[in-house]
Amino acid sequence: MSSTPVTWFEIGSDRPAEVERFYADLFGWTFEEQGGPGASYRQTAAGGERGIGGAIRATDGSSPNYAIFYAEVADVADTCRRAEAAGGKVLVPPRSAPSGLTHAQLLDPSGNHLGVFTPPAGG
Repeated sequence: MSSTPVTWFEIGSDRPAEVERFYADLFGWTFEEQGGPGASYRQTAAGGERGIGGAIRATDGSSPNYAIFYAEVADVADTCRRAEAAGGKVLVPPRSAPSGLTHAQLLDPSGNHLGVFTPPAGG
């Protein structure tokens, strides 16, 4: 069994309210706004204790809509190096949020988008 769980997803949309309604109607998910002015980020616990959490991020329409999963890793920078060695690409290099969360986005060899992250210490 792998020790790298998929623990988060993100859906980017230029119509976040419509996408929120879709998932609420389809799965009963509820969302809570976590973003600031002009930076909508609507989080959901989605699957409760058995599923993973996630969010809908508002986009400005200049980038394509997307869906991505995030795997929790011990070291984001090392995971990026290993991804490149395995034939993938680093799309968004490692970044740290003020909370201490570190994340990056990758492409697998066939062009599929995925993310990796390390949660803040103690979190």
